[in-house]
Amino acid sequence: MVKNKKITIPLCEEENKDDEKLKEVLMLLKTDSEISKLSETFKILGDPTRLKIISSLLLKELCVCELSGLLKISVSAISHQLRLLRSVRLVKHRRNGKMIYYSLDDKHIENIINEGQRHIEEV
Repeated sequence: MVKNKKITIPLCEEENKDDEKLKEVLMLLKTDSEISKLSETFKILGDPTRLKIISSLLLKELCVCELSGLLKISVSAISHQLRLLRSVRLVKHRRNGKMIYYSLDDKHIENIINEGQRHIEEV
């Protein structure tokens, strides 16, 4: 918290002498809006079904029917999950005639999943 240009940290036993460090951190912190969007993305990724969909799309572009068969989940449930994933720009779609194919929105999603995988595989 900022108080008269002096930053105090509630749990510190003595006044913080490194105000410049805390001012720098305060200036670099993401906005509440940015934090909210990031939090929403991680909430969406926190669901096992959506993670299975993302993991499948890491490997190949797939349609709803293919995802349904692959994951043994109803077409309706897959469609619902894909809508959520699209709402936070994790997946995108393209139409080919009557078919709609889904893929990851960009390379960042692949990086997030791969980093998470590496993290859980660490000893």
